[in-house]
Amino acid sequence: MAAQGTCLNHVSRESSDIKRLAQFYIEIFGFEKVEAPRFEFDVIWLKLAPSSFYLHLIERDPSTKLPEGPWSATSAVADPKNLPRGHHVCFSVSNFDSFVHTLKEKGIEVHEKTQPDGKTKQVFFFDPDGNGLEVSSGAPAS
Repeated sequence: MAAQGTCLNHVSRESSDIKRLAQFYIEIFGFEKVEAPRFEFDVIWLKLAPSSFYLHLIERDPSTKLPEGPWSATSAVADPKNLPRGHHVCFSVSNFDSFVHTLKEKGIEVHEKTQPDGKTKQVFFFDPDGNGLEVSSGAPAS
């Protein structure tokens, strides 16, 4: 093994509206805004306490022509039922049922599932930029 002591540090999301996206992650998951370096473009760095997981929101550079996510696909279908086999980031929560209730109260379309073992509940949905998200009940899968 080449890398030792590896752990996930952060996930980056590019957006044309990083303030809107930051507000979503703060309201839905409880991320906290933290100090970020000054770049020649806007960034917002968020931290999920008490863990050391960070989410870096980066102002989109339209000149790069990178894909913008599911909404920019030529025949995109914004249906969370497709996310179990699609690109997504997963968080685990201890209050799964009330979390799902909150999503529904906010008008967020969700797809709920239970893993084949019958023990782990899952909910799939999109953030405001169309990035796939999963939240599962209990401890993360190992």
